[in-house]
This record gives sequence, C-alpha cells and structure tokens, in this order.
Amino acid sequence: MSQNTAPRKPSTSGAWASGGTLFAGVLMLVTGFMDVFQGIAGIAEDDVYTRVGDYVFKFNLTTWGWIHLILGVILAIAGYGILKGAEWGRVAGIALASLNVLFQFLFLPYQPWWALFSMAISIFVIWALATDDAYGTHEKF
Repeated sequence: MSQNTAPRKPSTSGAWASGGTLFAGVLMLVTGFMDVFQGIAGIAEDDVYTRVGDYVFKFNLTTWGWIHLILGVILAIAGYGILKGAEWGRVAGIALASLNVLFQFLFLPYQPWWALFSMAISIFVIWALATDDAYGTHEKF
C-alpha cells in the first residue's frame, strides 16, 4: 500500500464561498457608508430628495435621514465583522441586509434607482452569507 503524501487542494466551491463572503463583507461596508451619507443628506436638508409618486407609506425626510444614518453605521460594523470572519458578523449581516431591503423598499418614492440598486446588493449579500457552508472553517481574511 502506498500512501499519497501530495497536499490536498482546496475545493473550488470553498474558494467561491470564501470569495463571495469577502465580497459580501466589502459590499456591506460600502452600503453602510453610503447609507450614512444618505442619512446625513436627509438630516441636513429636507428638500434634497423629491417624492416621485404618491405612495401609501410616507415619512418625514429627517426621519428617513436618521433611519439611514443609524442603519448605515450598523451595516458598516456588520461588514467589518464579516471581513474578520466573526460568526456574529454573518448572522448580523443576513439580518441587517434583510432590514436594508425593507427600508430601501419603503424609500423607493424618494430615490427609486438607488433604492433598487441597494436592494439588489443586499439580496446578493444575503445569498452569499447564507450559502457559505464553510463559514468559520476557512482562514480569517
């Protein structure tokens, strides 16, 4: 019997999962910072955003500014946790990306294109974090 001493190559699915998680963490950071800037703009000036249509759900733009500012800070912290490989970062990332989809949907009347883009990014983040079976078993970034 001969023993195979060749080093094992990591699977390509594990590499894709790690890459998707890394990309999800970066996207969470970017989305968090963009939400912070969006929140600051909403707090500073109520007339920065214009209403596109007449929707059932209406909020004061200053309220939206505070929502985006707080959510943005928390998203950025979760993105940092994802990049560090923390399990809480993954769980928080999925929960906060889901919350971001909801808030961006409600923000559609004010910034429809950005809201749709941000929802798409958040959906990718949810998918990447939820499908990474190797989370916690791969090396920290």
